[in-house]
Amino acid sequence: MTVVARRPLSGRVGLVAAALVVLGEASWLVAGLPGAALASDVGAVTVSSWAALVCGRAARRHPLSRRRFWALLTVTMALAAVGRIVWTVERLGGHELPHTPLVGVLFAAGIITGTAALLCSLAAPRSLVGQARALLDGVIVGLALIPIGWVVVFRDLASADLADPLRTFGLLYPMFDLMQLTILVAVAGPARPMWRALALIGVSLGIRATADAVYVSLVAHHSYAPGHPIDVWWPLSYLLVGAATGYSAPSGWNDGEESSESPLPPWWRVALPYLPVGGAIVAVVLARQPTGQTPQLIFVGMMALLGVLALRQGLAANENLRLVARLRRLAYSDQLTGLANRLTFNRRLRRALLDGGPVAVLLLDLDGFKQVNDRFGHAAGDRLLASIADRMRDAVGGDGIIARLGGDEFAVLVSGDRPVAPERLADRLLAALEPLPGEEDLGVHPSASIGIAEYGPQHTSYTDLLRDADIAMYAAKAAGKSAYRTCTPGLRESAVSRAELIAELRRAVDEDQLLMEFQPIVDLATGTVRSAEALVRWRHPRLGVLPPARFLPLAEETGLILAIDRWVIHQACRAAATWRAYAPEVTVAVNIAAAHVRRPDLIATVTGATAAAGLAPRALTLELTESALIEGSEAVLERLHQLRELGVRIAIDDFGTGYSSLSYLHRIPATELKIDRSFVSRLDAGDPRAYATVEMVNRLARAFDLAVVAEGVETGTQHAAVAAIGCVHGQGWRYGRPAGLSELLTTLTPIDAPADRPGGHGSKVLDRTGGSTLPYGGANSDDETVTEKRSPSTQEQS
Repeated sequence: MTVVARRPLSGRVGLVAAALVVLGEASWLVAGLPGAALASDVGAVTVSSWAALVCGRAARRHPLSRRRFWALLTVTMALAAVGRIVWTVERLGGHELPHTPLVGVLFAAGIITGTAALLCSLAAPRSLVGQARALLDGVIVGLALIPIGWVVVFRDLASADLADPLRTFGLLYPMFDLMQLTILVAVAGPARPMWRALALIGVSLGIRATADAVYVSLVAHHSYAPGHPIDVWWPLSYLLVGAATGYSAPSGWNDGEESSESPLPPWWRVALPYLPVGGAIVAVVLARQPTGQTPQLIFVGMMALLGVLALRQGLAANENLRLVARLRRLAYSDQLTGLANRLTFNRRLRRALLDGGPVAVLLLDLDGFKQVNDRFGHAAGDRLLASIADRMRDAVGGDGIIARLGGDEFAVLVSGDRPVAPERLADRLLAALEPLPGEEDLGVHPSASIGIAEYGPQHTSYTDLLRDADIAMYAAKAAGKSAYRTCTPGLRESAVSRAELIAELRRAVDEDQLLMEFQPIVDLATGTVRSAEALVRWRHPRLGVLPPARFLPLAEETGLILAIDRWVIHQACRAAATWRAYAPEVTVAVNIAAAHVRRPDLIATVTGATAAAGLAPRALTLELTESALIEGSEAVLERLHQLRELGVRIAIDDFGTGYSSLSYLHRIPATELKIDRSFVSRLDAGDPRAYATVEMVNRLARAFDLAVVAEGVETGTQHAAVAAIGCVHGQGWRYGRPAGLSELLTTLTPIDAPADRPGGHGSKVLDRTGGSTLPYGGANSDDETVTEKRSPSTQEQS
């Protein structure tokens, strides 16, 4: 927003005084009082001198970039004052209208400095080409108005009157005024800096152009005498220039640069220099004398106009060529790194395939770059990308073409004679990305995963080659990152199967292909079922029932995990509402993905599911991994607290395998810890470290008033160990495999249940808490190992 400078008291007084001078002069001239000519001269000298003074003050208080503009206006107003003084002296010396060379030189110099001031304003183009364009636009308008002015002013004058050069060349004064006004219109606009100051100066130029045009017409018709009312228009134009010093550019404007987002000019401003040309052509025809000759001034002006138009079009053609070159750079190169972009890379890849010969593509993706943006901001990320691009450019050298495909993804094309093997080039790239001495401490230098694909008969187009490089790159990431892999038929087949599985997974929820199984969580002392964990399975129409480890990672990568989570929550709540009719104290536990925890609609999903099933929220436990919790923002923590206020329980799943930070245990409103099965499984071998770990976690949970569930209990030895340590609850095949709801209901049904109820005629005995005792789960169970072997997938039990 343009701001008004605080004008000192002396400045306000000066402005008011100058305005009073103009008002007094206007009253004097309109009233026709004696000495009107002298009053006119004194008023013009006084106001122009004041304008020069205030412009000089403005120049001193502004920085260099703005000082130049106001300094040139100071000189312009000073020349106007000196020119008017000389005019007055020579008029009093006997010249009625002293159009002497000295007066002409002074006024011409003022026009030059005023034009230079406009071209030095903050709104003017910064480049010499842009300034030359604005100047030529003004000259075109000025020259085009010469024949128009001739027809308007001189057409009814006799040839004898036109012989006086004063009468013919007097048209140059309004022409120069309109030239300056055109330049101002070309560079100024409401979105430009100093808009209000330039607007006042534009009004000043319009008033002066009108005054000069009327003056020339009056002189040509012998109707002008010093002291004419038109004389007050010049002091008025000087007054507006002085008033413009009270306005500055916006406070946030960068003096050294143009606005990064300059608005497009309206069509009329672009066409402005050319609009008067058509009128000039018509005026030339109308201005022909009875003898058929064209007045000399018009002929010279039209020749000059044609020359300036040719120069302007040449400049426009040169600008168009520069714009085309710039657009090509924008279209075919990456603006941040200077490397080729995706479009250029694809064109060169297609050309290399057409030329024949061996072709290979290396696809690079930076590891951990997102953390750089999140931690240090996108500006630091951009600087890092530029630095990495320089290193990779040096590493590739002349052995390939490197491009940035977008984000943190790069590619290298190796073709032709292939002076270096792609694997060798990958080694060089990985070495170039290693942190330099001193950079390790910064923690902002990511590594890269590189996929290599070589063109062969199996590829039908360049897109197949890029696809294979992408497949190999993801294989490199899966191998531990900071590595490279070459695409093989096995990798390609695996990727195709993976893509097919993802496509089929998208239909699984809608086509009711998912099913639920439940694994009991028991009281280690009595074997009583206290809860059941809901586990999702996929009844694949072609591959059979798939365990969670087969499809949940794909669901997390594609975002389908959100829909699956919602389905699981609703199904688990319905199932829990069913079995709580038999065992009111048995709750249900549901695993929640990290992506779901970060969504604000999690609470609405949980409350909607419990309400629809008629299940109390306290009967639901949400299990979250440590990684999901440790990365939680304040909004996530607030969301978890709201869930706890509703009564929903929060369990930390697989405790001990993630961050295991004590600090987040203070912040997260958890109600229980689930000790990961990797610790429990080592209790069979009598591993003292495993025993100490489980014991430590159990004591830690007690200190935080958290319940403990030992996961993955399979043998009697493991059961006896976790029970001896003091763990209250256990989960694993020792107590029950994941099974359907009907089997779980059988476990929970009392012995006297009617035959028509699910699980009727069961053989289980209810304990005092309302739970049920499993046939092999009590504390007195023997040490016999469960005969059914553990699934290769760790997700099968949890």
